Amino acid sequence: MTTGASGRDLYAGTVLDDDQRALREMVARVAAERYAPRAREWDRERQPLPADERKLLAGLGLLGLTIPTRYGGEGRPVLDALIALEELAKASPIAAWPVFEACTGPARVIEQFGTEEQKTRLLGPVVSGDKTIAVSISEPEAGSAATDMTTTGRVEGDTIVVNGVKRWCSGAGHSEQYLVYLRLSEARGGKAIGAVLVDGAAPGVSFGPQENLMGFRGICSADIFFDDVRVPLENLIVPAGGFSKLFTAFSIERLGNATMSLAVAQTALDRTARYVLERRQFGHRVADYQLVQGAIADMVVRVESARMLLYAAAQGAGTGAPSALAASVAKCAANEAAQFVSAQAIQLHGGYGYSEEYEIERLHRDAHGWALAGGTLNIQKIRIASEYLGVRFDQRG
Repeated sequence: MTTGASGRDLYAGTVLDDDQRALREMVARVAAERYAPRAREWDRERQPLPADERKLLAGLGLLGLTIPTRYGGEGRPVLDALIALEELAKASPIAAWPVFEACTGPARVIEQFGTEEQKTRLLGPVVSGDKTIAVSISEPEAGSAATDMTTTGRVEGDTIVVNGVKRWCSGAGHSEQYLVYLRLSEARGGKAIGAVLVDGAAPGVSFGPQENLMGFRGICSADIFFDDVRVPLENLIVPAGGFSKLFTAFSIERLGNATMSLAVAQTALDRTARYVLERRQFGHRVADYQLVQGAIADMVVRVESARMLLYAAAQGAGTGAPSALAASVAKCAANEAAQFVSAQAIQLHGGYGYSEEYEIERLHRDAHGWALAGGTLNIQKIRIASEYLGVRFDQRG
């Protein structure tokens, strides 16, 4: 539940309908009973979510929340997926990851831009939990400057031959399929860029060693190498020239990213609220000191402000995509809230905040990861200014 130690339910309680509240309560119960007790172990062991747990999430209908009913999903608005995602992520980001990928990640690219045949063929296994699709965009020399990517796809008859290297792919080496963005022609800039779905077991696909990241432990990340990988032409999801569609997909994914950050911030706030009410120093509860009260108030404001912006963006999206401006504003606010609130939580916990036992340090590590994934805070601010002013800023100038 998105509640503090006092039991108050702030902004979320004013906008959710009965079905959404029931969904939130069901997911919160499953997350607390099944995933919260294992979160620290999974983080310590850098263990990805076991396959049987992914199937359980599928059985609960959580992997198909935003997928249309004709493809096996429930066709709910994106807000419903974010509600479920937050409750899972408050227990463990590893447990939330399949829902993130299915409801706000690359599966939505197929749902938004794929052909009818592709949607029918590819979305069912995601909804059932048989397959997870990871997105692969970044390269060693192409991060924020995505149009600098050099991975290529050459059409030969009814196949696309893929060559290149991808980096920072979350899910690499663990997901069954990859939505790979690449250059499909000799045209410059984004005009050549499209996306194909590649099977992780296809001949010519290999993976580098798993990255040992500061956070995101258990969410696999590795380089992917493509050496004359032959992909069926029927797996071309976004043809050359469809680079602008990538930003629509990014806008949906950024709502998922913002929700993962919101979960970090809310969890850090909830744990801190309990701690300052229980912990005593100099004969008083820690919460009785005005400096602590001010810090708690600042944390509450950051969390609830981020939630308001996220929910507003999600409500504007409905079952589709939010505006680029709303998505970037929500992501920026939630990323900054997670960093600020988790840092404050460490301070208010004192030495305990620095201990793995209290898991505040894990939240702080993950907070910084979400602020990098899906476009850094600086990139978001450039995007916000560009959308608000109606001016396209050339970063190469």
